[in-house]
Amino acid sequence: MENASNQAPKRLGFIGTGLMGSAIVARLLKTGHEPVIWNREPEMVEPLVELGAVSASSPADVARRSDIVFVCVLDAKAVEAVVFGPGGVCEGGGPEKILVDHSTISPGDTKRLADMLHERTGMEWVDAPISGGPPFAHEGRLTIMAGGSEAAFATADTAMSAYGGNRTLMGPTGAGQMAKVINQAVCGVGYVLMAEILRLAEQSGIDSGRIPQCLAGGHADSTMLQVIYPRMAGRQFDPPASLARQMLKDLRGVLEEGQSLSVELPLVNAAKGRFDQYVAAGGGMAETASIYRLYNPELEG
Repeated sequence: MENASNQAPKRLGFIGTGLMGSAIVARLLKTGHEPVIWNREPEMVEPLVELGAVSASSPADVARRSDIVFVCVLDAKAVEAVVFGPGGVCEGGGPEKILVDHSTISPGDTKRLADMLHERTGMEWVDAPISGGPPFAHEGRLTIMAGGSEAAFATADTAMSAYGGNRTLMGPTGAGQMAKVINQAVCGVGYVLMAEILRLAEQSGIDSGRIPQCLAGGHADSTMLQVIYPRMAGRQFDPPASLARQMLKDLRGVLEEGQSLSVELPLVNAAKGRFDQYVAAGGGMAETASIYRLYNPELEG
């Protein structure tokens, strides 16, 4: 897709500098952008300001000073708060601006919020959930699945190309979130499967660490096998690249979408049950890959 190189660079704003958001902002800074940023917890903003980002006083302030406003927060409630709450994006929005939501929320909530924002400000909404984790953001290799108009996506893509290696417009507003539903079904089941096969390999007495090498190139090969399995095998759970509670939230969302479409998802339901158990046992703020602790009682925490 062509970028409008003959136009002035778009001013970028970013709301939500948690694990993923801070990695994206750092990548934007590294590639020559100077985003205006805001986060509910100011301590998450300060390190990025030291790198060159500009601090804003509120989401509305971000919107006033930006052409494209990126949002990356926990859930639909958080998205609605930063967009429509007091001092929200809506107060600083306008018809020439675009909101890009990198959060993972339901397609239905996306359509509802997008319609509200357009009615009140004229802003277009691109739902652009992401996959790959902070390391991929730092390397410019995130997968971005998007929904929205072709024109709005093309405009947003001028910035997303800095941190997204695979960026695909899947259809109108909400289509990106539906693609993320499918992505999270694969990931949620995959984390549990990696934990189970690791435990199986370790208990069998074979060289469990060589499983990714052994299966590389065959039908069983995957990013899960080459990245997540070694993380589990090496007990590399700190610092967390993603959180177990977030995966549980996403799996619940997958099941809700399945129910709304009258599709049974027994494997997803089983994976959700394992994350339910792990989060209930206190693992919610732990690295998602640490779900392996359910299968190895000798591991602490």
